[in-house]
Amino acid sequence: MATTARRQTATARATASGTPTTTPRDSHSWTLLTSHGRVLLLIARDPELKVREIAERAQITERAASGITADLEAAGYLTKQRQGRRMTYVVHHDAAFRHPAESDHTIGELIGIFVRA
Repeated sequence: MATTARRQTATARATASGTPTTTPRDSHSWTLLTSHGRVLLLIARDPELKVREIAERAQITERAASGITADLEAAGYLTKQRQGRRMTYVVHHDAAFRHPAESDHTIGELIGIFVRA
C-alpha cells in the first residue's frame, strides 16, 4: 500500500472512531531539531565531549558527528581547540542563524532555551 494511501486510511480510522491515530511515520520520521542543532546543544552543555560521546548522545554515527562539528566550525558557530591529546570546543553564542528568516537571532538564544547554566 502506498504511503499516501496508508496515511489516508489512518486518517479515516481516526475520524470514524473519534480517536487520534498515530502512524509510525507521524511519530518517528522527523524531529524538530536537526542533527546539527542537537550536536550544537550537546557541545554547549559539555564542550569537552569526545566525538564518540557526541555521536552516542545524538544517536548518529561518529562519522556524522565529525562532519557536523566541521560544518558548525565552518559556519562560525564553534571553534575547536586542542588541549593535549583532547579536543575541546568553544561555542560562539553571538553567531547569528544562517537562514534569513531567523538571521536576526543568535544561537545563544537557542542554547539559552535548552541549556541551563
